[in-house]
Amino acid sequence: MRIIPAIDVIDGKCVRLSKGDYSTKKIYNESPLEVAKEFEQAGIAFLHLVDLDGAKASKIINYKVLENIASKTNLQIDFGGGLKADEDVKIAFNSGANQITGGSIAVKKPMLFKEWIANFGSDKVILGADANNGKIATNGWLEESTEDIIPFIQNYQKEGAQYVISTDIAKDGMLLGPSFELYQQILNACVISNGSEKSNKLRLIASGGVSTFDEIPKLAEMGCEGVIIGKAIYENRISLKQLENYILTTNH
Repeated sequence: MRIIPAIDVIDGKCVRLSKGDYSTKKIYNESPLEVAKEFEQAGIAFLHLVDLDGAKASKIINYKVLENIASKTNLQIDFGGGLKADEDVKIAFNSGANQITGGSIAVKKPMLFKEWIANFGSDKVILGADANNGKIATNGWLEESTEDIIPFIQNYQKEGAQYVISTDIAKDGMLLGPSFELYQQILNACVISNGSEKSNKLRLIASGGVSTFDEIPKLAEMGCEGVIIGKAIYENRISLKQLENYILTTNH
């Protein structure tokens, strides 16, 4: 399972929010690049970079931060926040993103999001399925839609979506543990039948609430393809050394 630390950016700085609420902003570092380099030194290969200014403004804003990290580290970066038009996606890829995540856009402009999957490739475009009480939430989680999360994911799976990041908003930034039940439901529901064989082609990335190291192997056992860890790292609940050791032992 891939370990994917998160850097959330407001005004070019590394911050964390609780439950997506901008009024709970806490600045952890003035330099996202410095943080990214620390992750890389710990043997981590992936990064989840979120443009929170972009999520609010509905257009990419902090692409210079992305460019800076992509040009000065070897991290494979998944970039999200405010990607609403083809131009935003092109800027993200041109600035060094390996993958992009679309959440609100997949709810509000499904045809456009399906075009992105077709044009940029299902290995490059991640479906962001963030839920509050089982309903998909949009616009930096400021709005709740009427869409239930599982049919929403299944619909995009039929369109070729491979990667899904799912955050249970009630858990995000609260350090109360991830939404194991929700992830189990998604993994059970999104198995593709292949004749008599069942193969789960969905690559589910767990996000939100990770608070202790022990939760990581548990998510791996369930079948999650990756886990995004944010506040637990910044609040020293999980050390980079623990993550480094986990990566070393699971890669051998």
